[in-house]
Amino acid sequence: MSKRYSFVNPLCFTLFAATLSASPWCTAESEINFTIPAAPLADALLQFSEISGVKVFFSSQLTDRLRANAVQGRYTPEQALHKLLDGSGLAAKSTGDGTVTLENSTKPVEPQSANSTTMPAVTVTGKSGYADSDPYNPDYNRTSASAATKTDTPIMETPVSIQVVPRAVMNDQKTTTIKDALENVSSIRPQSSLGLSNAYIVRGFRNGRVYRNGLVANGLGIGEGAQFDSANLERVEVLKGPAAVLFGRIEPGGLINLVTKKPRDEAYYSVEQRFGAYDFYRTEWDATGPITGDKSLSYRFSGAYQNNKSFRDFNFNDRVLVNPSLTWRPSDATEMSLEVEALHEDYQVDRGLFAIGNRPAPIPVSRSFIDPDDPVDTNSKVNLGFNLSHAFNDNWTLRNRFLASFIYDKNTSVKPANGFTVEQFLDPSTGNRRYARNIFSQTSDNETYTTNLDLTGKFNLWGLSHQTLVGVDYLRAVGSYEFYGNYQDPVPGLEIDIYNPQYGIDPSYYANALATPADGGANHYLFRDDWYGAYFQDHITLWDKVHILGGGRYDWARTGLGIGDSTNAADAALPSRRDEGFSPRVGVLYQPWTWASIYGNWTTSFGANNGITASGATINPEIGEQFEAGVKTEFFDQRLSTTLAYYHLTKENLMTRDFNSPDPFASAAIGKARSQGIELDMAGRLTDEFSIIGNYAFTDARITQDFSGLQGHRLNNVPEHSGSLWLKYDIHHYEPLNGLSFGLGMFAAGQRQGDNDNTFALPGYARLDAFASYTYHLGKSRLITQFNVRNLLDKTYYESTDPFQNAPPRVGIYPGAPLTAMGSVRLEF
Repeated sequence: MSKRYSFVNPLCFTLFAATLSASPWCTAESEINFTIPAAPLADALLQFSEISGVKVFFSSQLTDRLRANAVQGRYTPEQALHKLLDGSGLAAKSTGDGTVTLENSTKPVEPQSANSTTMPAVTVTGKSGYADSDPYNPDYNRTSASAATKTDTPIMETPVSIQVVPRAVMNDQKTTTIKDALENVSSIRPQSSLGLSNAYIVRGFRNGRVYRNGLVANGLGIGEGAQFDSANLERVEVLKGPAAVLFGRIEPGGLINLVTKKPRDEAYYSVEQRFGAYDFYRTEWDATGPITGDKSLSYRFSGAYQNNKSFRDFNFNDRVLVNPSLTWRPSDATEMSLEVEALHEDYQVDRGLFAIGNRPAPIPVSRSFIDPDDPVDTNSKVNLGFNLSHAFNDNWTLRNRFLASFIYDKNTSVKPANGFTVEQFLDPSTGNRRYARNIFSQTSDNETYTTNLDLTGKFNLWGLSHQTLVGVDYLRAVGSYEFYGNYQDPVPGLEIDIYNPQYGIDPSYYANALATPADGGANHYLFRDDWYGAYFQDHITLWDKVHILGGGRYDWARTGLGIGDSTNAADAALPSRRDEGFSPRVGVLYQPWTWASIYGNWTTSFGANNGITASGATINPEIGEQFEAGVKTEFFDQRLSTTLAYYHLTKENLMTRDFNSPDPFASAAIGKARSQGIELDMAGRLTDEFSIIGNYAFTDARITQDFSGLQGHRLNNVPEHSGSLWLKYDIHHYEPLNGLSFGLGMFAAGQRQGDNDNTFALPGYARLDAFASYTYHLGKSRLITQFNVRNLLDKTYYESTDPFQNAPPRVGIYPGAPLTAMGSVRLEF
């Protein structure tokens, strides 16, 4: 049904102003260039105002769940506003006093006064959109992300590869940690340590650092056992390639940035109960809303409690996460947020399986060679964050972020007695049936403090549009690591038959083994990082079609590693190394049509090493360099986003664990490695009912220069071919009706080398997952029941090997879970 309203003609109106002012369009109806991407309606209206000078009154409650259409091309302001609102269910109404407001076109229209005028017809079609942060948002794609540029530049206008996994995908797949969420992004592989999902391989290179709202969340990478639970996440952003230009010390493969849930100014509550195989129980909650009547102060409290056993013998997890946060907006220009995230878990270390010959041992994937009497292990993590933003005007904004992170982990377990050769843990005299073990305990404790200050601005100069960023940041991370037990040699009496294991260890073994410091008494390590950086960036737009992104960063870094014992931590004598370097980035993007972009970039990275060799020498900084080119598209009225990219990435002074040394922190620089490949990512909607997220990656990652004979070897845990495809079909999805949703997904990876020596391989696999859910509306609330099955065909497969478990990767192979079912019930109101 068409409704007729009109503006005062020519246009005269104002947006969000205390005092009304005349628009520059009051005397003309000239066509001007609009480049407004599909975005939340409130954001699009602000961009409309900046471009046209025409301003509109609207309520944030009215626009909160709505998305605007893209407006690209030459239009009068009146035509552009019509295009933005088309399909939103909203209409613009003008009165004689020169103001324009938005109203819901589905509500009865009040008779217009004599001073009201009539707009040209607006036909309401299509479905309502959602804000990116809306907890009801079911969309799989996102049009913007902050990880690449620290600005709100649309992904289609950014000349780098950026992928986003939104909350809707995590809800449908019932992820509990970010490991499962990242399976939806090309060229990312998990690399667990001690059975916990805490590190990832991106474009061939391992990355133990994860960012949280743009700041490092796990410092030195010591105590990586502190997992990242997904309960408080709004989305996961992945920036492919070196990100050092804005973020400092980071692996060249890419950056993983977790965006947490923020307080909202409208009430939302949810509680969910999950239950499944292996005594899995998980409760999630989320509550948010305004505290004050003017909505200047709002809160959010989200979290989860999980208790489960495992398909792996003797393993379990008991975890709790809480995340309270507050946001205060003393004025329209200023916003401050404070949040605390606390996670604590009791668990049992998983030492994994092992290889015999060039394949994983032919034993059940459920079998464990730790002991049921191993002490309970524990880790904890606390993040304290503060954000401040202040807009000086419509063009210039100052932002400050601060994050303090505290991570503690302690674990004790029976482990393989790796010795100095990888096959010593099996006894040939018994037909390779007896598994030699020892007992090992380790404790890590580290603190990270990081902050940045960014100034962003928009201006026009010599006919060019500029979006500029300048900033500084600082990181300080300190940590300690202690270990006890017989680190190398077998302990008599701890051997176990791998085909017919008999468990039960005399408690005296633990007491005797852990009374002696490992490594001849030098069992206490101290680490330290101090990192200063200054950076700049400019995004230049020419002719509304060409985007040039340029910038650079200069780093000053001091890293240190000291060795002592339990009484002498050698803090005063902590050796340190100082490095500094410049990291540039240049990218160009051409957008010939609104639905397609062609881009290329060149960028470098600088990563100071805090490792030492077996002789005690420091290692030169790791240097990365990448060339990338690709194509981005937005099909089906910008509901389906795709990125096709080719990259060539090199890394020098590649550091790896030195297993020929009894020192658990001895490292070796193996020279140079290269990763090159092709990636395809897609996410969004094919129709109003059909959603999709998928990826494919071809990756050729090899050691290209080495002094120990590894040249030409493939990098560990990197498949040549990998990918995933997740499809979802909704019935009555957008309407307030009861409806059914169901989906099917496949996750696949080819053969991977288990170590850099290429002595064994993990076979390829394809895993099939599925889900079905039913949504029932109860007034303004809704109840969602859901059933998920993971590994529907019950395939045996292996996810990764562990390069950092104080033993060679041959004795740290982690299998994937067999067929696993999970049910859930969620109430939202």
